[in-house]
Amino acid sequence: MKRLISAKSSEMLAMNAAELKTSIRASEGRVILSENVVTQAVMDDISTSEVAAAFGADLILLNLFDVFNPLIVGLYDNENDLGSAKVHRDGSIIRHLQRLVGRPIGVNLEPVDPLAKMNETRAVVPEGRTASMKSLREAEKLGFNFICLTGNPGSGVTNDQIAENVKLAKQLFSGLVIAGKMHGSGVDEPVASPDAVAKFLEAGADVILVPAVGTVPGWNDADMEGIVKQAHIAHALVMSTIGTSQEGAGAHYIENIAVRNKVCGVDIQHMGDAAWTNESPLENIFALSRAVRGISHTIERMARSINR
Repeated sequence: MKRLISAKSSEMLAMNAAELKTSIRASEGRVILSENVVTQAVMDDISTSEVAAAFGADLILLNLFDVFNPLIVGLYDNENDLGSAKVHRDGSIIRHLQRLVGRPIGVNLEPVDPLAKMNETRAVVPEGRTASMKSLREAEKLGFNFICLTGNPGSGVTNDQIAENVKLAKQLFSGLVIAGKMHGSGVDEPVASPDAVAKFLEAGADVILVPAVGTVPGWNDADMEGIVKQAHIAHALVMSTIGTSQEGAGAHYIENIAVRNKVCGVDIQHMGDAAWTNESPLENIFALSRAVRGISHTIERMARSINR
């Protein structure tokens, strides 16, 4: 199995879940994931995912994507804002995006807990963005390569509810399952803990999501190293996440965070979507990529044609 950082688009998109997981592991901590909001375009007729792929992302994660009302602004010609974009119900929208960016595509689904003890006003999450048996089946039909069971700010997602939805996802979805929180999601509980991770692993999660060191108060290198060892013993991967609007910090910060988390042993480094309200600054995706894998692999990912 070719490592993901060296794989062509045709090779990446042909991988099943087990092969993609092995390919990521073989990349030795050098895989970059970019999370993008789908409700805004970067420029006329250019989606956020296309831009992120152009600047070095290996994996693309869609945020605010409704699986029952599938819409990606900028993906189709003359659909560069919410007013002009059309819901595409023929089931081809994700496969079309895969063809355009040549990358595996994932989606956030939120395991909302109606009984969660909230620290802030609860945000309303549409049904098509909530993790459920129905939405997981729809994600499978749409052809996503992976799903991410996590929570946006104020969504009321709890770690216990994530664990329950991992079990569902492993029954209903054939791609990789990522599980965890990158911030509190408005809930009064620890963002990450060994106990929560143990539940995710027992439920069958392929990738454990944790906040990057330097993004959540009190979450330090020792905490991250402990989770990495816990996950790796269970043959799971770990993804560190910058999801606290610090994806909009300067390149020096991004490079520092990237190296610290690589030292801790994470397999995937995530860059969030909050800097421009729809994705991280392009120069920061580049800075993260260069810090984690050097300029040669960074250029290789950016320059290789998606038609290969």
